[in-house]
Amino acid sequence: MDGRPAGGLLSVTLRRRALGGLGLAALLPGAAARAAAPIHLRDALGRDVVLPGPAQRIVTIFSSNTELVAALGLMERIVGVEEYTRFPPEVAGLPKVGGRLGFSVDAVVAQRPDLVIVTPARQAANQLVDPMERIGVPVMVLLSRSLDEVMGNVRQVAQAAGVAARGEALVLSLAQRLAAVDAQVAGQRAPRALMITGRMGNGMLLVARPGTYTNEAMLRAGARHAIPGIGTLAQVSPEAALAADPDVLLFAGAQPLLAELTRRPGWRDMRAVRAQRAITVSRAEFLIPGPRTFDGIETLARWIMQTQQKGWG
Repeated sequence: MDGRPAGGLLSVTLRRRALGGLGLAALLPGAAARAAAPIHLRDALGRDVVLPGPAQRIVTIFSSNTELVAALGLMERIVGVEEYTRFPPEVAGLPKVGGRLGFSVDAVVAQRPDLVIVTPARQAANQLVDPMERIGVPVMVLLSRSLDEVMGNVRQVAQAAGVAARGEALVLSLAQRLAAVDAQVAGQRAPRALMITGRMGNGMLLVARPGTYTNEAMLRAGARHAIPGIGTLAQVSPEAALAADPDVLLFAGAQPLLAELTRRPGWRDMRAVRAQRAITVSRAEFLIPGPRTFDGIETLARWIMQTQQKGWG
């Protein structure tokens, strides 16, 4: 073994399929007809991505990328996904090309993709970009550090699939929804909010932090960060969370887990808990960057406005 991820080496059979005498283009539907109109894109890493024509067979690595393609009405073009992708429900029957233990180049190539969309998480980009480039399969890397980047990704995927107008329409709709929320929350007092996105085995808490789309979504919904000096730290101690004593405690997860946390000493005395302002928010909406994030912003904004009418105390 040479230390590369399992599945990272192309099998002889798959190599022949990818690089055989007919070439990769012969494996792609309608490639010859589309060759006269290549699509040129630049991805989040500044790489030039060139497609011979609109992508027809797309492998999406991570739920966020799958949801972008599906939101454009192109579910039928997805031919492979990551093991833990759950939405839309139609992905259940699709081939899986990897998961938490790594991503298989062989499994990706077996789906004969003309585009692979990946996010640089869990080493996915490191495991797939170079091998795909070597055999001539276009790979597009997307980042989602802000809501603007989420909307930019919609445009990027739409262009890659040859449905740019559809992408612009979706982005316009999302931008209008966001502007409507901005107008609704303008002028109201922003409660101090802490959003817990996970709990570590060592007791530390993962929280929404500046520089992320999750934190921006919380702010656009009408809140402000309860620990403004957190910087780029992803983890805080329970003591820091309790000391912040937020007006609102948001928990990205299931209600039983929130209930267990808020029954603990210290937590049950938190201002937000005493006032019954500790609520769950959808992990799918706040931890998977995509169109559903805008649903989460609208839902949280409505709750904050309703709670605002009762006063923060």
